Amino acid sequence: MNNRTAPLAGIKVLDLSRVLAGPWCTQNLADLGADVYKIERPGTGDDTRGWGPPYLNDANGNPTSEAAYYLSANRNKRSIALDIASPEGAAIVREMAKKCDILVENFKVGGLKKYGLDYDSIKAINPKLIYCSITGFGQTGPMAPLPGYDFMVQGFGGLMSITGERDDLPGGGPQKAGVAVTDLFTGMYATVAILAALQERHRSNLGQHIDMALLDCHVAMLANQNLNYMTTGVAPTRAGNAHQNVVPYQVFAAKDGHLIIATGNDSQYRAYCQAIGRPDLAEHPNYITNAKRLVNRDVLIPELTRIMLTRTRDEWIAAMQKVGVPCGPINNIAQVFETPQVKAREIWKEIPHPLGGTAPTTASPMRFSDTPVQYRFAPPLLGQHTEEVLRELGIEPPAST
Repeated sequence: MNNRTAPLAGIKVLDLSRVLAGPWCTQNLADLGADVYKIERPGTGDDTRGWGPPYLNDANGNPTSEAAYYLSANRNKRSIALDIASPEGAAIVREMAKKCDILVENFKVGGLKKYGLDYDSIKAINPKLIYCSITGFGQTGPMAPLPGYDFMVQGFGGLMSITGERDDLPGGGPQKAGVAVTDLFTGMYATVAILAALQERHRSNLGQHIDMALLDCHVAMLANQNLNYMTTGVAPTRAGNAHQNVVPYQVFAAKDGHLIIATGNDSQYRAYCQAIGRPDLAEHPNYITNAKRLVNRDVLIPELTRIMLTRTRDEWIAAMQKVGVPCGPINNIAQVFETPQVKAREIWKEIPHPLGGTAPTTASPMRFSDTPVQYRFAPPLLGQHTEEVLRELGIEPPAST
């Protein structure tokens, strides 16, 4: 019988973050079993509570006060409503910090100092605390004091210069990603950094300050596009649905729709050419290697485009899957949740909710053989656990609760 506990069971997290990057990080920690105390401003709470519609519906189909955006990043946490700008609220947070292992905040640089909640102040009362600050531009540098949001960092950090259709084609021009990828990557990098600091604490018995910047994480995630520039001195540009380094690796139009072909190596390209009935294109000296296909893509791709229009999307997908060529349809999100694979992986979850009966949530992609993620409770109502958590920690709740 398996009696192993969750990976982070017993770890206490003080969450002073809001919107997405910080809450995404703390949701990861909560999914791993940590007890996450979400500190929210009384009356309004996390900004994303108001980022609707859509809102969660109650049992009668009427919208509640809980915005879908907020629900996406706050499960498995407990909400404590405290005014940290008041001396009493700040004092309670300091008391909580004494009893916690991790603190995550995304205030402007220096913004918590006036409340005695900055790293130096908290370190003095709990040197074992791991304190993670998430800002737009980091704790140092000329832009450190400035606010930073995902959208502006996508532009400032270069992603929008390589996202979207080519400038010489209809629809070309700057384009952001469909979700807040900078916030999400920052939340994931922050999770990794916190877990690393937690592991290091086993040796040193000390905490430390982690400085996470949206811009740093954004530039880091550009990956091969950075190296394309670093090795050539030429900045990559928008390429639409084509790949900068691999051919063919793009969207093709079929007779009745579109599909993605992603030949990641020369053997897959040869299999692709067999599937489309053109083995000669596999052996042609201009296309025999990926490097040659890149050089000659302006001749090869129009020929492949013509061929792909001769059959339906599903006919091509069946033919490609038969020979092991990576391919797939372009689904909308509703179609994604209807696919047998997504259903088999149980990615749509329902959690009991005090207003909605149940609240939907997207399953964590972290799958453990022996300590699986537990969906313990839905994103909390504002201040739902104030008295409960403070009494657990031996702290007298403020009179206003």
